[in-house]
Amino acid sequence: MSDSILTVLKFCLLALLYVFVLRVVLIVARELRGSGSMAEPAARAPVAAPAPPARGSKRKEWRLVVVTPETERGRSYRIDGDATIGRGGGCAVALGFDTFVSQVHARAIDRDGTLWVEDAGSTNGTLVNGNRIAETTKLRKGDRVQVGETVLEAQR
Repeated sequence: MSDSILTVLKFCLLALLYVFVLRVVLIVARELRGSGSMAEPAARAPVAAPAPPARGSKRKEWRLVVVTPETERGRSYRIDGDATIGRGGGCAVALGFDTFVSQVHARAIDRDGTLWVEDAGSTNGTLVNGNRIAETTKLRKGDRVQVGETVLEAQR
């Protein structure tokens, strides 16, 4: 091969290396910020706050209870309105023990007594009963939500 072809190939390899390093830096920065995606997320429709229960009514509250890992089994998180799920300290469901969970991984929403879950653009995705979700998904009592390596069960 001629020297000019080798020089062009060296520059191509160098360019690919820079692109790779840039991608790694962007992903790490996104995780540290707790943002869902590299692109600006589409504006979400605002979720109406749930109406307070009528006086005297005994509306059961939703809870997400840790099933796995074994060391955290039984830990319970009350879902009141809108709750973020993630590794970040500001999350209502803080899963700091799971390194596969994003800073803000998902959202659980109790809307008029119905529990919903949605992925917040996490790196590893959110699963409901073993199926990866792409949109806001309704949960029923006993459904299992997996974020990272943690499995949470919806209970009333």
